[in-house]
Amino acid sequence: MNESAARILDVNLNRAREALRVIEDYARFALDDRDAAAAAKSCRHELSGIRAALGGDALLAARDIVGDVGRDTKSDGELARRDEEEVVRAAFGRLTEATRSLGEFGKLHAAQAAAAAERLRYRAYELEQRIVLRGRLRQRFREVRLYVLLTESLCRRPWRDTLAACVRGGAQCVQLREKSLPDGELLRRARELRDRTRERGVLLAINDRPDIARLVGADIVHVGQDDLSVADVRRIAGGHILVGKSTHTVAQFRAALAEDPDYLAVGPMYDSPTKPQPLVAGAATLQAVRPLTDLPLVAIGGLTPANLEPVVLAGADVLAVCGGVIGADDPEGAARQYIASIEAVSAAAPSRSPGCAGAGEG
Repeated sequence: MNESAARILDVNLNRAREALRVIEDYARFALDDRDAAAAAKSCRHELSGIRAALGGDALLAARDIVGDVGRDTKSDGELARRDEEEVVRAAFGRLTEATRSLGEFGKLHAAQAAAAAERLRYRAYELEQRIVLRGRLRQRFREVRLYVLLTESLCRRPWRDTLAACVRGGAQCVQLREKSLPDGELLRRARELRDRTRERGVLLAINDRPDIARLVGADIVHVGQDDLSVADVRRIAGGHILVGKSTHTVAQFRAALAEDPDYLAVGPMYDSPTKPQPLVAGAATLQAVRPLTDLPLVAIGGLTPANLEPVVLAGADVLAVCGGVIGADDPEGAARQYIASIEAVSAAAPSRSPGCAGAGEG
């Protein structure tokens, strides 16, 4: 291998390795996304194998920092970034460009290593979609305070009017929860909801059905204890979609947390006519699980503006409400009342100390 080829391979291996470290750090610390961080780490290990196959120390020996004519060439865009997402998108750009170069120049010296670089490039494309899109959705979900469950039979007004009123009232996430609609009708309803929520900048969740969520481009799939696992939901709906799971006990919460969801629901907080449960979890359960994670916690079940204070103080980030909003004579006013009550309690509450998500950093 001549010196110029060795330098080309060396610089692109370095560029790819450094980009993967940025990506892994973003997935681990900005997104708290264990699976994505593990995928980036796996790519780094794969890259080490490619380096060894291409010459390892021989590439290091050919490195010429002083003689590199491109060392001090920087564009204005490289010197500033708007936000963390732009940082990670730039890292993915470097990674895919570097693996492309490795694949092309590697063909001259080690065909198997070149093929491995090509495979790594396609893994990077897939990982970019998951991390960037899912990361953006996670950040949006962290801003949600009122999460409305929409079931037509529980609406006092036509469901389209109810949806519009909920959104005007400040609901930032709407879940389509229709257990008995035939699949064709459910798909049509979901598509219409997707169009209406997208126009208004509202997140759309689909209850139980990752296939429907994928077809309509929903943001979230929410599943219960007896539904698909989080991993199976992502296999069907796509790795970029958010997945939430319902829990009713501390044991269920711990088990669900191990599945790596994007948020967890805890409930019921009180007796709920919408979904009766033999056991009421209550604010005590929410308080018990709050220290276990920094993921958003959604409280659900029997919530009203008058009884939500202990739930918010116990650590709820989001309140999920069904009949209290969609069954009201004035859904817009009801939504506003919930949000005003949440904000009033949150403003008076002491700030919560960070959870355990950063433990073991290194």
